[in-house]
Amino acid sequence: MSDRVQSYETDEIVVTFDPGKCIHAAVCLVGLPAVFDVSRKRWIDLRNADADAVMGQVDACPSGALQYIRKTP
Repeated sequence: MSDRVQSYETDEIVVTFDPGKCIHAAVCLVGLPAVFDVSRKRWIDLRNADADAVMGQVDACPSGALQYIRKTP
């Protein structure tokens, strides 16, 4: 793996991003722009949506570069 996996976390969810897998389809940016915004240094801000919305958007990632672990039911 050429790039380091990034990790973002709240009390409810952990989201990881593997830049080496990303195909830059921008599905995350279009689908949930309040959370996924490349103009920020830490481009994923999980505080801007509930965990269910984030999980749905991560599930839509065509490359699998985004993954999540739900910490609470």
